[in-house]
Amino acid sequence: MAKKQDFYATRSTAWWKVAIAMIGSCLSGVTFVSVPGMVGASGFGYLQMCLGFILGYLVIAFVLTPLYFKLNVVSVYEYLDKRFGVASHKTGAWFFFVSKMLGASVRLFLMIATLQLLVAGPAGVPFWVTVLLIVFLEWLYTVRGGVKAVIGLDIIKTLTMVAAVVLCLVLIAREVGRPDTSMMRVFYFDDVNHPQFFVKQLLGGLFTVVAATGLDQDMMQRTLACKSVRDSQKNLIVSVFLQVVVIALFLFLGVYLYQYAALHGIDAKGDQLFPAVTWSGMLPASGLVAALFIVGLVMAGFPAGGSALTALTTSFTVDILGGKDSKRTWIHTGMAVLMAASILVFSALNSTSVIDAVYRLASYSYGPILGLFAFGLVTQKKVKDKWVPLVALLAPALCLLLDLNSVQWFNGYHFSYEILPMNGLFTMAGLWLISKK
Repeated sequence: MAKKQDFYATRSTAWWKVAIAMIGSCLSGVTFVSVPGMVGASGFGYLQMCLGFILGYLVIAFVLTPLYFKLNVVSVYEYLDKRFGVASHKTGAWFFFVSKMLGASVRLFLMIATLQLLVAGPAGVPFWVTVLLIVFLEWLYTVRGGVKAVIGLDIIKTLTMVAAVVLCLVLIAREVGRPDTSMMRVFYFDDVNHPQFFVKQLLGGLFTVVAATGLDQDMMQRTLACKSVRDSQKNLIVSVFLQVVVIALFLFLGVYLYQYAALHGIDAKGDQLFPAVTWSGMLPASGLVAALFIVGLVMAGFPAGGSALTALTTSFTVDILGGKDSKRTWIHTGMAVLMAASILVFSALNSTSVIDAVYRLASYSYGPILGLFAFGLVTQKKVKDKWVPLVALLAPALCLLLDLNSVQWFNGYHFSYEILPMNGLFTMAGLWLISKK
């Protein structure tokens, strides 16, 4: 069984190991399946968001990481307790809990749904059995290995996933020939109402990374595992540039997948494109490509669920229960059960691209966390701590109201990922109103 400290970062891991692990932790099964499929609708526009990722990682490296090391925190949300009070601490922890549970469930759902379609379903295994089996395996390896197991498996995941996409890219490119450059548009400057408009994507990438990585207990446990602030900064900077390279490979793969599907009459797009092509049986070495797809998908999705379980256990134990570790294994088991239930619910409700769903969820759930940290860092004001939960609930509710009515109220304007910084600003405004004189 995992020891107590195994669920927390021990600040003893080499920075380059963490950098490799973070590539895998950031590029989940969603990346593996959804990013190639995005090319048909938005070309290489996702790279605009990647530019925002780079800016966001610089903020994490040189603003947040030194703060966490200075405060010597186990959970990043302990900062809110020190800065504002207990209610703020628990508000941040609960929003993280909801965000991480939903995000991890979305990512695992995509992996499990694809495995169900290609492997488990044809074998006669019901979807709910596949869900329970995968989540049980997630629980088993994390309850025994904790954070060290998460980082170790993330390294294997990164290498396996990159190898799988490179080999698939080479095999499919040989069949297709030159890529279709008309599908490789990167920048969108012409229509401010378009979801791919450059400023929207850049700001969305910046604030999404700051919120979903820098203010995320799961992701920051990896960075806090480094030996020093300087090592953590090296890890973050190297990691984000390597992530952009890997994402570019997935986008190139998407171009070739669409071309191949058009040549051979495969009617698939979006999240269904990559599975449909690799399992069509038409590719040269089709058995190898199908095997690479399954291995890459499992290695992309499985560790993400495990790391989420570990982070949820840590945050619930430290932030919500106040560090009461006596029932940690039961808490870890409860997190696994709740994740399985969330996956089953999401499977019944899913109606959009999974990667878009993940970022849209992050825009609403991470916004209050972003606002709380930003207000604490850029002002010296104290707040009436008991009112913080109300502010944190009203901010995303106001964003949802604007989002639902933006076309009518703002002359056809569609909100995209800029909902996240707007959510943070509403939270900061609310904190200003409840601040003490």
